[in-house]
Amino acid sequence: MNTTARADAYKIELSAGTVEYQDTGGDGPVLVLLHGLMMDASLWDGPLADLAADHRCIAPTLPLGAHCHPMHADADLSLPGVARLVAELLERLDLREVTLVGNDTGGMLVQFLMADGEAQVARAVLVSCDAFDNFPPGLTGRTLVLTGRLSPRLFGLFMQQMRVRAVRRLPIAFGWLTKRGDAATARWMRPVLRQPAIRRDAVRLLRGANRGTRRLLEATAERLPLFDRPALVVWAREDRVMPPEHGRRLAALLPQGRLVEVDDGYTLLPLDRPAELARIIREFVRATRVL
Repeated sequence: MNTTARADAYKIELSAGTVEYQDTGGDGPVLVLLHGLMMDASLWDGPLADLAADHRCIAPTLPLGAHCHPMHADADLSLPGVARLVAELLERLDLREVTLVGNDTGGMLVQFLMADGEAQVARAVLVSCDAFDNFPPGLTGRTLVLTGRLSPRLFGLFMQQMRVRAVRRLPIAFGWLTKRGDAATARWMRPVLRQPAIRRDAVRLLRGANRGTRRLLEATAERLPLFDRPALVVWAREDRVMPPEHGRRLAALLPQGRLVEVDDGYTLLPLDRPAELARIIREFVRATRVL
């Protein structure tokens, strides 16, 4: 299998602003891969390099705090607003029969789209993600959302600490999110450290996330039993931010849900177990593909 396939980088102008995305091309089943807060599309570099051999993989960098292009001043940067931006991207790229994959906050976005019954979504994969009442998730999420109360300038000063590896590895930062992905987490910090406009976007996002998101996530869970398409839940057994019990509950809620638990990794399985995650996703798509 060719594991050296690469994705080309593109930009698209959406209603909220310019969004970058990686696209491997090809005519295989379409995977759209979503990342979480203060992350970018590179979260998926490992699984994408493997899956691109027989899938078309699209990984957008969403305006979740590690993006490089500032959003419009009137853009809706609430988490439901970002989910609608994903739906807009699917429409603009004319994607159909999509397998929508989300990790961390990206899995929350996938749940929003599942609950809304987006027609383009043929399958869903939820990888160790926010669910039920777990928002903000763990020490990491609570700390991050609290920083949204700061002014953009003070937020930037706070985030300067993330230049130091020992700080990034703390439980209040990325320490409980990934075992092996520190290089990626350092890279994700660059836009917010270097660009005042990205800091403004991040503060807007975090302030919006602090208002009613938990209640919305709980309401979304109530609608998930209506998602009657194949669904896969992949969870890290050792997850200390997203409770493994939530993975089991999600799989039980979904009419066609199935659960796979993965050892030796934390929440960010695309960083910690990229080959294993790619294998699990590939087998799921093959098993549920309509010929």
